Amino acid sequence: MHLCPVVAAVTAQNSMGVTQVAPVSAELLDAQLAALAADIPPAVIKTGLLGSVENVQLVARWVDKLRACGPVALVVDPVFGATTGASFAGDEVLRAYRELLLPRASLLTPNESEALRLLGADAGACAPSVPDLARQLRAAGPAAIAITGGDSTAVAGHSLDWVDTPHASGWLRLPRVDTPHTHGTGCTFASSAAAAMALDFVEADALVLAKMAVTHALRHGRAVGQGAGPAIAREGFATQADLMPFMSWDEYLDFGDSAATEAVGELGLYAIVETADRVAQVVNAGVKTVQLRMKTPAEPDEPWHAALRDAIARSIAACQAAGALLIVNDHWRMAHELGARAVHLGQEDLLALGPEGRSELARTGLQLGISSHSLWELARARALSPAYAACGPVWPTLTKAMPWRPQGLDNLAWWVHMAGMPVVAIGGILEPAQLKQAAQSGASGICVVRGIGSEPKQTIPAWQAALDQGRQAPPLAVPMFPHPSLVFAVPESRP
Repeated sequence: MHLCPVVAAVTAQNSMGVTQVAPVSAELLDAQLAALAADIPPAVIKTGLLGSVENVQLVARWVDKLRACGPVALVVDPVFGATTGASFAGDEVLRAYRELLLPRASLLTPNESEALRLLGADAGACAPSVPDLARQLRAAGPAAIAITGGDSTAVAGHSLDWVDTPHASGWLRLPRVDTPHTHGTGCTFASSAAAAMALDFVEADALVLAKMAVTHALRHGRAVGQGAGPAIAREGFATQADLMPFMSWDEYLDFGDSAATEAVGELGLYAIVETADRVAQVVNAGVKTVQLRMKTPAEPDEPWHAALRDAIARSIAACQAAGALLIVNDHWRMAHELGARAVHLGQEDLLALGPEGRSELARTGLQLGISSHSLWELARARALSPAYAACGPVWPTLTKAMPWRPQGLDNLAWWVHMAGMPVVAIGGILEPAQLKQAAQSGASGICVVRGIGSEPKQTIPAWQAALDQGRQAPPLAVPMFPHPSLVFAVPESRP
């Protein structure tokens, strides 16, 4: 992204502290914004140190003026003081933030102490939890919040940020970088999120990328004076697999990363069918991985449950006889009871289980596959250490209604490189030529649904040949950056 700095305040500072702060006049700030708006109208405005009530008021007016012409996101990084203790914001500035910027904010990125100041609360024994802080602040207007925790030592060895967005909430976690050179981390985090939002990533995905970018910057921090040196932002963070964060499923720090479930090995051609008879057909045609996906009716009754039990039992028997792996979609308790080895669940189903249900699932020892369609879903899947993550839809699909953009072969290759687990390609794979391309990504399994046809023994050889050709072909290049699978939409201001 191209960044256009606008000076709102001038500071006298060095690596050891800030000695003086002087906000620029509202007239000069207005002239800078007008000059840029006439030539390079912004996709995102990110605020830092504003320094005066007048400057806060002016920024709010400019946000409204620009939004009257088109969507403009506002990322508010509330800079109220220096780590040395110098304060940049009095009560009137804080009030202006609450009344003017928070209702207009697309994303707010305070640390915990800044969040408390915005709420007018004191740190102490009765201070709200970080998730409660975020909920209270969102009620004041911001569409999304990330309360950064890089300055906290609450969890030894880990850097945790709480994110609360329209799509997902949870703790983003990466190992803490042991460095004294942390100057500028808050600005790097907020600016990275703003840049990602300008590239159309939704807030939750933008925050995953910001977490990666700031951790990478901390790894490259260095001394430039006698005090703390700067974190240094550099390219290349988006292809370093150890920078892909974990994201919790709720407020609990139960990342579940003790040990991955039993490895599934090479999944290969992965057939998805809806009946036990079809399971028998495809494994008899040579398929070694098959998912039984029986759709649950709106009001399941006892006869349907009996039919489901019979279908799972018959599918298990057919797969055992053929030396194939059966993966049961959704119905994990019954699958475990009947002796299945593997299940596949979507993210909404896993979220609905809650921490107790997810712990119960983990105790079964079932191999778990998880759907993922976006960066935050991949980060959240990683927290459960599953046997594989499905990446989709690779191409447009009519199998089910989805809000997601196609991942394409570029995102599929990125998933394979970054996931830290086997990846399954799914969605819109209708021709053997597509399967060959998907296999070149290095995906462990490639799903075929409608393309199997009514006579698997006639169609499977072509699919298998395409898989073999893809495995032998040159691998796809891993892109330097993924593309968004959901389009960011600027929420309406609530002044």
